[in-house]
Order: sequence, then structure tokens, then C-alpha cells
Amino acid sequence: MLMRLCAALSAVLILTASAQAETLTVAASAVPHAEILEFVRPQLKAEGIDLQIKVFTDYVQPNLQVEERQLDANFFQHQPYLDAFNREHGTHIVAVPNSAVHIEPFGGYSRKIKSIAELRDGANVAVPNDPSNSARALILLQKQGLLTLRDPSNITATAHDVVSNPKHLRIRELEAATLPRVLDDVDLALINTNYALAAGLSPVRDALFIEGPNSPYANLVAARADNVNSPAIRKLVAALRTPAVKAFIENKYHGAVIPAF
Repeated sequence: MLMRLCAALSAVLILTASAQAETLTVAASAVPHAEILEFVRPQLKAEGIDLQIKVFTDYVQPNLQVEERQLDANFFQHQPYLDAFNREHGTHIVAVPNSAVHIEPFGGYSRKIKSIAELRDGANVAVPNDPSNSARALILLQKQGLLTLRDPSNITATAHDVVSNPKHLRIRELEAATLPRVLDDVDLALINTNYALAAGLSPVRDALFIEGPNSPYANLVAARADNVNSPAIRKLVAALRTPAVKAFIENKYHGAVIPAF
């Protein structure tokens, strides 16, 4: 009788704890963001946070759905992209303070050449079509000596800022998620690491060239201004910036993703 009473009491306590858990719904790209969030889910559960991860394959809906209060926060973007998105869409998403988690070094990939020296005159080069990542691609192309920008440090540069293009490269702006799929159709594609990893590409092994660890494009947690400092989101950020997460990133991605803290 006593054992049954204890078992019943334990069940009640578990149900009560579950009912008291606060749900936090976060949008993420599948790789590596959702994987990192899955890693911290048990820690957050122990702290009373039921982390719900919603995976997206694009860079638009995660922000729109946070703005529309369908989601609490997102983890997929860097500050330059967030700033450009807010300007373009009239949204008001903000970065959670001190929430930078990792850098995904941007890389150039090709199935037609094995070195930049082989890039032909008039080659087709695909880059992301969103403003911040398009500029990021142009800056990286300049660092490879393939073109010259009016201001090499301008993270909002566009094709209009190209002042020299000695190989007459044909720059094609495409949706970032589609870039791995067009590798057979272009001579070179500059691809965000999350999409490269999802397509089975290794930035360390497969990229012809890649950004260094001093990239300013650290991926962070973003939310609305009215909940950016909520206890649940602060717990999420604290969980994402622990030594355990740093070790997880280093051991799982082997340099394709670099901790930013």
C-alpha cells in the first residue's frame, strides 16, 4: 500500500513539474543550429524550460514568424543579415545581447575546377541573393583576387560597388538554400556553411577557399524587443555559451563551424 502511495505521489510530482515547465519555441536551420539546440535541450529541461525546435529551410520565415509572435526566438542568422532583413521587411527583430554562438566560415565551391587559377574568363559565379550574404560573397571574392570593390570593408556592398572584374565573372544571385543544387550548372558557388553541411559538403575538405576565423558574421539568437530579455531566452543563451557547447561544436564539426565565445 505504501509503495503504491509513493508511486502515485511521484507521478503527481512529475506531472506538476511538467505542467510548470515554460515552453520556448525557437526557429533554426537544420545544420548546425538545430543540432546545437538539441544538445542543450536536456540542460534547459532541468531548468524548467521545454525547448521546442522548429526547423526551417529558408532565411525568411524564421524572422517573419518571430515578428508575428508565432515563435519566441530564432537561431540561424548573423547581425548583418538581421539588419538587412529588418530594413527590407520593416520588421523589428533584435539580437539578444551577448548571444553570439558560432561562426560558419563562408566558402567557395566548384565541381568544375580544383583551384581558383582554373576559373575561366566569363565564368558563372553564384552567390546568395540576400543583401548581407551577397556582400559577404563579394568581399570573399575580392580576397581571392577575383574582383575589386570600391570599399573592401563595406559589408553592404553590391555588384554596383565592383570597380574591377578582370575575369569578367558573371555574378548570379540565387536563393541561398538552392546554391548547393546548382553546383553542376555554375563554375563557382559561394555557399553558407549550414547549407553546405546539409548538402554533404565539408567546408574544410571541399571548399576551394574559405573565410578565416576572424569573420564578423557570428550566428546569434534573435527575438522581439518585448521578450529579448525574458528569463527563458536568457537561460537559452547561457546554455548555448557553455564550455560543453564549445567542445560539442569543435568535436562535431571539425573546423567547419567555429565557436564565437
